[in-house]
Amino acid sequence: MRILIALLLSAAPLVAGAQAMRTIGVLAPHSSDQAYPAFTEMLRKLGYEPDRNLRIVYRSAEARLERLPALADELVKAKVELIVAINTPGAKAAIDATKTTPIVMSIVGDPVATGFVSNVARPGGNVTGISNLSRELAAKRLAVLKEAVGGSKRIAALLNPADPITVPQIRDVREAAPVLGVEVRFFPVKVPGELPEAFKQMLAWRADGALWLSGQGLAFQPETIKLSLKHRFPVMVAQRPDVEAGGLISYFPDHVELFRRTAVYVDLILKGAKPGDLPVENPTKFELVINLKTAKALGVTLPPSLLVQADRIVK
Repeated sequence: MRILIALLLSAAPLVAGAQAMRTIGVLAPHSSDQAYPAFTEMLRKLGYEPDRNLRIVYRSAEARLERLPALADELVKAKVELIVAINTPGAKAAIDATKTTPIVMSIVGDPVATGFVSNVARPGGNVTGISNLSRELAAKRLAVLKEAVGGSKRIAALLNPADPITVPQIRDVREAAPVLGVEVRFFPVKVPGELPEAFKQMLAWRADGALWLSGQGLAFQPETIKLSLKHRFPVMVAQRPDVEAGGLISYFPDHVELFRRTAVYVDLILKGAKPGDLPVENPTKFELVINLKTAKALGVTLPPSLLVQADRIVK
């Protein structure tokens, strides 16, 4: 009996340790990414149950990017074990706030061009994470939109000037435009309320279609889709859920998979891995999504060559 009690007592710390509460912070520019639940679902598969052995301190700027530095400071002061920083603005705010708390960047545009890490293979310091290759995809997305809207000569590019990933994309789109035989003009939009005026200006310029540059366009998509249908004006939206909600077309990495990989990095760091030793991952799965119902409503005849490339067609 004494031996049994001794064994139980010695095992108790191990059981308690297995159920110890871990605390992480999540810093988001906005809360509109419909793929975010994939992050918590993957954490559960890895053994973390929110409110049982995992506490998530979630902070969202609700599309007001100027709030991100203060929210990042809140997470640091809360002494979270690591910060998941979503998108490029979230990553910048977190990196500016701490050089010691581990940071897992999630769905950032170009962590090298923005100066977040010196190289992706061995980032060093307290930062690692998952990229979405926004800059590298800008020219490809422009080409896809031109193919979708046959005869395009003028394409507008919508952007949020407060997003750090905007500048590299502008450069790439400008370089790609003459090769594709199109003229591109850029239209900044800081808040969704500015979209009606942006549409007015794009139509006055006689644009054949518009491209949302990757980044903080997510919070603008519902109003963009509404105005696109109202004016019968084709727009390449941000990602698959936006096409399913009525947008015409998107080409982007699968956000669900990116959030799952973010959870894997969180697990590795909570188990002792150093962020600087974990390479920044690039996406391997990209989705071309087309909404045929919207195409019909806009009067756009999509070429068969593009339809056969689609990973998903919404009818």
